[in-house]
Parts: sequence; C-alpha cells; structure tokens
Amino acid sequence: MSAGEFEGRVALVTGASRGIGYQIAKELGARGADVIAVARTVGGLEDLDDAIRAAGGKPATLVPADLTDFDGLDRLGAALYERWQKLDILVGNAAILGVLSPLGHISPKDFEKVFSTNVTANWRLIRSLDPLLRQSEAGRVVFLTSEHANAPKPFWGLQAASKAALESLAKTYGLETETTKVRVNLYDPGPVRTGLRAKAMPGEDPNSLRQPEDVPQDVLKLLTPEDIGSGQIYGREK
Repeated sequence: MSAGEFEGRVALVTGASRGIGYQIAKELGARGADVIAVARTVGGLEDLDDAIRAAGGKPATLVPADLTDFDGLDRLGAALYERWQKLDILVGNAAILGVLSPLGHISPKDFEKVFSTNVTANWRLIRSLDPLLRQSEAGRVVFLTSEHANAPKPFWGLQAASKAALESLAKTYGLETETTKVRVNLYDPGPVRTGLRAKAMPGEDPNSLRQPEDVPQDVLKLLTPEDIGSGQIYGREK
C-alpha cells in the first residue's frame, strides 16, 4: 500500500483511543484518509491526532463519545453528512469484555451493558451511517470480532453471545447491501496484546501475543476501493 492509498476517503473508527482501533485509525490517517476517531478517552484521541500529523496525515476529527449514547450516534451521522455528504469507511472496533462468569450469575446490568456496546451500538451505527456509506463510490465496513462467537467456552458466554450477535448483524447487512457499492465484512485478529486481553487473561505472558500495530496491515486490505466479497470473516483460523 502506498502513502496516499486512502487519499480522499472518509473513515470512521470506533474505539480509536488505544489498542487495535488506535493503530487502524493511525494507519488510515497516515495513508491520506480523513479520519473520524470515536472513543471515550480524550487524551488517547489527542495522542492519535498527534501521531497522524507526525506521519504526515491530516488532522483527525476527534469525537469523544460513549457509543451507548445512541441519540449521539444519530447526531454524528447528521454532522458527517453536513461536512462530507458521504462515508467511505466504517471500522466497528469498540467493544467491552464484560464479566467472565457462569451464565446464571451474570447480572442484568452487566448483560445489558455488554450487548449495548458490542451489539446495539453497532446496529445504531449502521442505522445512522448506512445512507452515507451508500453515497461512497466504494463503501467499506469492517467489524472486529472474536473466536468466542463460534467457539463458546465456559464462563465466556456473555462475550460469545454478543460477538455471535454482531457477526449475524454484519452478515445480514452484507446481504442487504450486496447490490450496492458497500461491502461489509468481519475481522478476527486472534489473541492480541490489548487491555481487554490483559483483563481476561491476567496470567498470560503478553510478549507471546501479537501486537496491536500488527493488525492494521490485514484490516486495511478490506478497506480499499478494490472490489471484494461481502459477509466474510477474515483472520480467523479455520
């Protein structure tokens, strides 16, 4: 990929203040995209903007927001239309782990919080941004998923159920847009050295894991204007 690979393309990345989302947004910006970075942590977003500028990219549009502010997501779609009249790229990266617990011990509050962030927020993004993606000459959508979606383990039921729902949502959206210029796919990065991973696996050697900066090279291939399939899961070992 060249330095200007994404010049003229408008890209929104959620969970962009750290980890995988930060690295994807950074690479998109460094390669010429107009980046809209969404996350709760203002300091992380500001660091991202500095990194993009240092790499020769344009200043990012920083959106400090909680994805469960669903009315805010509707306002975001309207604001993007006023400024760009389109959206070329959506990367749905933001997610939370929730609790590792027997299903019967999960509180309704924890269940709702995980599904609101991992599933409902992504549906609300689709709802808000679909008209803008359809205005693109090559709309590209990638949602980050996890192996637990199709390989549930004891105590991981909340994470597994939310990611399985996300995968179904994304595949359905891919089918609904197959006659348009929008392509929708999923990417499973596998075990990566992130804060979420450290929380889930505190005894694991972090040096044995893939680094967040290793992920964008695979994801960006799914975001180029080149025609690709839709409704697929990439990265996951078969």
